[in-house]
Amino acid sequence: MNNFNFHRPTDIYFGRGAENNAGEICKKHGGTKVLIHFGGKSAIKSGLIDRVEKSLTTAGLSYVKLGGVQPNPRAELVYEGIKLCKKEGVDMILAVGGGSVIDSSKAIAMGVPYDGDFWDFFMGGKTPEVSLPLGSVLTIAAAGSECSNSCVIDKEVNGIIKKKGSNCQANVAKFAIMNPELTMTLPPYQTACGCCDIMCHVMERYFTNTKDVEVTDQLCEGILRAMVAMIPRVMKDPNDYEARANIMWASSLAHNNLCGVDREQDWASHRIEHELSALYDCAHGAGLSVIMPAWMEHVMDHDVMRFAQFANRVFGCAMDFAHPEVTAKNGIAALRALWKSAGLPLSFADLGAKKEDIPTLLNNLGIDDHTEGHFMILKRPDVEAIFNIAANYKD
Repeated sequence: MNNFNFHRPTDIYFGRGAENNAGEICKKHGGTKVLIHFGGKSAIKSGLIDRVEKSLTTAGLSYVKLGGVQPNPRAELVYEGIKLCKKEGVDMILAVGGGSVIDSSKAIAMGVPYDGDFWDFFMGGKTPEVSLPLGSVLTIAAAGSECSNSCVIDKEVNGIIKKKGSNCQANVAKFAIMNPELTMTLPPYQTACGCCDIMCHVMERYFTNTKDVEVTDQLCEGILRAMVAMIPRVMKDPNDYEARANIMWASSLAHNNLCGVDREQDWASHRIEHELSALYDCAHGAGLSVIMPAWMEHVMDHDVMRFAQFANRVFGCAMDFAHPEVTAKNGIAALRALWKSAGLPLSFADLGAKKEDIPTLLNNLGIDDHTEGHFMILKRPDVEAIFNIAANYKD
């Protein structure tokens, strides 16, 4: 077990109708003028934005609004948000949406007090010293951004979409308002993509070289088993509140780093997938459902017993101690079967990606200049092999 420091000071307000207290919660955390940042028409059509506005007004807070966040959030809207906040004297940001909205809000929050270009925090190796306080009203259980220290933004640089992340304490939200009912109107595909993202956040931490981390192993396995149980339920009945609630809470636990504090983590699959969503503008969870099992196939022999443990403890696959690779492969197959049952893609063809684009994906990743991952160090031939597994996979 590794040494660690763990600090996640995000207040959680969880349950039915929680969004109706947004105003008082913003006031409690020091907000006086709030930017309501959100995505598209669904937040307006559902009446959620109206309820949030009413709550802020009742609490005596003023606000401005900025919508238009897209999946794989764009830098252009971040710049617009920074300009608006400076002009209007905003002192708190309230993200109403999922991970893309929260990430866009985090980037705005970093950029407002900063005299330079917020992109410095993504490409320049700088860390923000201060950030506007941020909260969220979560509408999609997926990214875990409501409780994480991470933020991912897309920006076109020299004609290429760069998808880059920033990880720092300034990105940790002051509060998260989480009503599972708000996720009930999501299309099934979005729900499935979110569930995949949740599981991958856990697995990026679970597959580790660090020894004797049984407590966090079992935390990871417990979250994964819960997702295995809840995914069929929520896909069958989108209005299953308890399934939605378990998935929403799993989203936060999967990415607040409680499951990964004591261990070396991997994150190769996420960074590899970022090139898919940057090039094809696919949903992050959909790209992960293609890349993560391909990564697992490629690296399995590095520590086959960990993969066999995953298969046995998460999916209940019989442990073959004489041939643990059989158990390991059965676990990967079980994962693919679960994701397929939810309507997720498993191959390049399912995703709409092209095998002939693999050199472009590798070049955009810049893999010749660095390695990826920690569980097994990946060089260009490894990442190329993973892309080829994903491109050639047939159910």
